[in-house]
Amino acid sequence: MSQSFNQSVIEEFRANGGKVGGPFEGSDLLLLTTTGATSGKPHTVPLGCVRDGGLLLIVGSNAGAPRHPDWYRNLLAHPQVQVEMGTETYEAIAVPAEGERRDRLFAQVVRVAPGYAEYQAGTARTLPVVVLEPAEPEYEEADGQNPRTVASLADKLVQVHTWLRAQLRHVREEAEAHLAARAAHQGPGEPPAPGLGLQIRQHCLAFCQSLEFHHTGEDAHIFPAVARYHPELRPALDRLQDEHRTIARIQNDLLGLLADIGNADPERFRTELARMSEELGAHLAYEEEQLIPALADVPWPPPTPPGPSAPSGLSAPSEQPAPTEPSAGYVP
Repeated sequence: MSQSFNQSVIEEFRANGGKVGGPFEGSDLLLLTTTGATSGKPHTVPLGCVRDGGLLLIVGSNAGAPRHPDWYRNLLAHPQVQVEMGTETYEAIAVPAEGERRDRLFAQVVRVAPGYAEYQAGTARTLPVVVLEPAEPEYEEADGQNPRTVASLADKLVQVHTWLRAQLRHVREEAEAHLAARAAHQGPGEPPAPGLGLQIRQHCLAFCQSLEFHHTGEDAHIFPAVARYHPELRPALDRLQDEHRTIARIQNDLLGLLADIGNADPERFRTELARMSEELGAHLAYEEEQLIPALADVPWPPPTPPGPSAPSGLSAPSEQPAPTEPSAGYVP
């Protein structure tokens, strides 16, 4: 589809609560916003989708063309995407299905929308089936007291930290399950792939990108503002920034492993995840101990224009990244 046609569909979709006419009339349609793999800019496309139980599936058909669509290459680089369906908008993590699961889900897609079988027949490439997993956190309370109602910047900090802890725990559980499945394999049938797999990759990449976004925002906005209003916290802030650099080095090691998931050593990946868990857990606990009292009186969301009690630099900047960043990656 041409860019002008896509734009007309997007405008009609948003003006009519997700309903459009023409070739899409009566079909399930969503708007997917990805972050450009090279440009870093948001790109929105209308896509047909299929529900499979609680799953929402999209297919990288590109109308049977020999190359994957641009949006698919984007989500491989930036797994966090924005989904608009009907009048609802939410963040998701895009995970391409692999192997038997991909084949099973594609068969379900074809049962609902037979045209995808024709697209597959017209190209030598395997059409990717992507599962859109909602990224909006449940904010589990397993990590400690976590406010369900966010009224202050301290509440928001705890909420973000809980999301990061939960995402890291999720990746570790997936890695452990992958290693356990490999160790337990016996008899006929193919064992799990020797590498990590896209499921682990996408979740770990989403976690790493969210963590980087969060720490960049703290270094640029939160910490300087806190230092101005609470100079007694400067030693703690200096320590937190040093820890950001340590965590960034571990993060880069993880990203290096993710660059070649087919040949990545899962045992080394597990070791790096354990190192990240130890460093990040201690860092988040110390940050909460030091900063929550200082942020408890700062309202969230920040007032517009900022009220007299809100330190300048704590409102969301206009240069905040594309909407594909999750709520956990806020920049106050």
